[in-house]
Amino acid sequence: MTPSELSTRLHSHPELEHICSYWATLSPPEIIGPLAEGHRINVYVTNGEITGPKMSGRLRNVGGDWLCLRPDGIGILDVRATLELDDGALIYTSYGGVADFGRDGYGRFLAGNPPARVPLRIAPRYYTGHSAYLWLNRLQCLGTGDVDMEQMRVSYDIYALL
Repeated sequence: MTPSELSTRLHSHPELEHICSYWATLSPPEIIGPLAEGHRINVYVTNGEITGPKMSGRLRNVGGDWLCLRPDGIGILDVRATLELDDGALIYTSYGGVADFGRDGYGRFLAGNPPARVPLRIAPRYYTGHSAYLWLNRLQCLGTGDVDMEQMRVSYDIYALL
């Protein structure tokens, strides 16, 4: 690609390619407590499945989210997990993002009455040494989803930013 072609591509509208969807069940919240930046809440992956055109498999139950719920109702995600694909490939993922509990979400969570569904927006990266999936190491992805607070189940659709 010439420098001119690269410049044109970089300044054009980005494209998205769906690479997978997944769901995961989460442990009950481990509430660390209020800190200066908000309320620290940890949850851990207990089960999960990945399906899609580029990846399929399961989430190992070794990951989690080290969430900070701010007083304005925005949760700042800090997720790390391992995906085990159907062919045995191991993929590490980490991502940040936002969970919008609503303007009154902080107080509702502390009162034990969080919203039923919380929308999520994430920016995952994937890392692997498996030869069939080295292309993942080059991607920046975007994800949209939500968490069902009653079932403690999160669901995402993941797209590669092209």
